[in-house]
Amino acid sequence: MVGDDRAVATVRVPQEERTRVMRARLLDATVELLIERGFAGTSTTLVSERAGVSRGAQLHHFPTKNDLVVAAVEHLTAVRGAELEQAFAALPRRGRTRAVLRMLGDHFSSPVFTAALELWVAARTDPSLLAAVAPLEQRIGRETHRLTVEALGVDESVPGNRELVQATLDLVRGLGLADTISDDRRRRNRILDEWARTLDARFQEAR
Repeated sequence: MVGDDRAVATVRVPQEERTRVMRARLLDATVELLIERGFAGTSTTLVSERAGVSRGAQLHHFPTKNDLVVAAVEHLTAVRGAELEQAFAALPRRGRTRAVLRMLGDHFSSPVFTAALELWVAARTDPSLLAAVAPLEQRIGRETHRLTVEALGVDESVPGNRELVQATLDLVRGLGLADTISDDRRRRNRILDEWARTLDARFQEAR
């Protein structure tokens, strides 16, 4: 043996971890392209180039573009959902309704909403994409509704309360849609201020 007695240790990253990192890069690159170029402008070739992953490896994990974009939006939504749950748990009691609406407004004007919107539009005329997107959106909708009910402390057994929560989510989703065209923050804040007062009055009556 030539040289000293020092041994060179080679750190081997487990295959499972390498796969996880590679998939994460592919999903992040897909979301970036959906936001920048839209669904039509996003291709599997562009994704693999941006992620620095070979086409063969990408196709092994995500055989089609639809597989890739649905997985990417599901991944980002799961991350954002976890962040929302943590943020809701830290909300103050004073001015809570407005704080909840502010957080929902931010969520529905965030990159995850923009990326999801691209999927909704594409799925309208693509049956195979719709079959994948519809169950995902239903699951996300139920989870967002549950978080909102818990954050607002709403008793849905009271007639009309469930509909008010759903109307709230429809409202912030619509405001988020308007924000994709231009910065609609000031108008959104005014509307949510008024809606917070409406909800507080309505829920106070029901108690």
